[in-house]
This record gives sequence, C-alpha cells and structure tokens, in this order.
Amino acid sequence: MKYLIVAGALFSTLLFADVRFAQPEPSIDKPREVVMGISLGDNESIHHGLSTANNVLKFYGPEKIHLRIVAYYHGIRTLLKSEKEIAVRVRALQQYGVEFVACGNTMETKKISPDQLIEEVEIVSAGIAEVIERATEGAFYIQP
Repeated sequence: MKYLIVAGALFSTLLFADVRFAQPEPSIDKPREVVMGISLGDNESIHHGLSTANNVLKFYGPEKIHLRIVAYYHGIRTLLKSEKEIAVRVRALQQYGVEFVACGNTMETKKISPDQLIEEVEIVSAGIAEVIERATEGAFYIQP
C-alpha cells in the first residue's frame, strides 16, 4: 500500500509538472506583455475570454503580466455597463491591472456611445489595429 501511495504521488508530479519559463523570466521590471482579442459576443465566448485572463493573472501574478483585452465586433458586448454579470467580472480584472480597450469602429457601427461602456475602458479607432500594433511591439497575442 505504501508503494502505491508513493507511486501515485510520483505519477501526479509527472502529470502536473510546472511550466518552464522562457528567459528572461517575467518580473515586476519586465512583465510578460499580452494582448487578447474578444470578437465573439455570445456568453460562452466572453466568459471563456475573461476566465482565460483570470487564469493568466493567477499563474503569473498581476505584477508580472501586462494584459490588454481588446473588444471588437460582437465582443464589444464585453464592455457594456448594461451587461451586469459580465461587467462585474471586467471590473474585478481591472482591479488587478488588466486594461480593457473598445473598438471605436465597432462602437460607431453598433451605435454605442462612450457612456454605455464600463468606466476606465480605453477607446481606440480600430480594435484589430490595436491588436496588431501591440503584437508588433512584442506582446503575445492570444484569442481564446
């Protein structure tokens, strides 16, 4: 029985080996730069994106990651005050330094005014261009 417990512990260690950091490792002075796009507006896609952001924060720690989430196309719904359940999650992530960006083109197309957005959301003229420019500067692009 003792051998089974030791074997089980060893097996679980092998299954859940920690991620090996690339060099230089993320630090307060040199956090990982990440830009995430949310373009789909269904509940599952939005919540999956916000959960991904939360998992990234938990793994690295908020001081070792700089995360910008750009909402465009139907994903703009992520940033609307009227979406109460989603807004609570967005505000919580903002408390940990996650920046949220709204696409001005999408807002114009969908007739969304700035006052309909959650506070402290940045508006840029073109969301997809924001993603491209941050990636060009070296941010990792993820789209869950």
